[in-house]
Amino acid sequence: MTPYALTLDPGVRELRAGDHLLQELATELALPEGVFGCTHLVRGDRPRVALSLAVPSEPLLNTVRERLAAQGHEVRDGLPDAVGRAVLYPGAAAVTGTLTIAALLTRSVIDRVAVLGIPGPPAPGTLLVTRDHVRPQWQDGELVLAAVPAAGGVLVPFEVPEPTPCCADH
Repeated sequence: MTPYALTLDPGVRELRAGDHLLQELATELALPEGVFGCTHLVRGDRPRVALSLAVPSEPLLNTVRERLAAQGHEVRDGLPDAVGRAVLYPGAAAVTGTLTIAALLTRSVIDRVAVLGIPGPPAPGTLLVTRDHVRPQWQDGELVLAAVPAAGGVLVPFEVPEPTPCCADH
């Protein structure tokens, strides 16, 4: 766990809202490429999505903390848990379109791809259609992208960019 991390609980209830807020904060705070921004599901009496930011240095952490507090965010040190879903991570902007698993792993800090229902890693030349929405999760200290097989022998990230809300048809 990085010593240069903080958590904020903005009270959002949906992952998409958490994604958008992380991206807005990254822009407003002019965060550098080496920052990790993750969403974390908080269960209990008030289910919601907490956000974490992990930065490469203590001076940057202090600056981010001060600027978030100045915007009215309640901030605490550390991560809420070890299984965050990464929205901001080194290489995120480079993993768009269709690319091979090897290119995904080379262009980003994603450690591996796990294909649901299939043992072992996919072949490096397997194509991944990203849909411009790649959200890996931390698992045992590794950043892992969950993917599923799709038509044409390609893979797609398990998480879809625009999920259909539950009960949308009634």
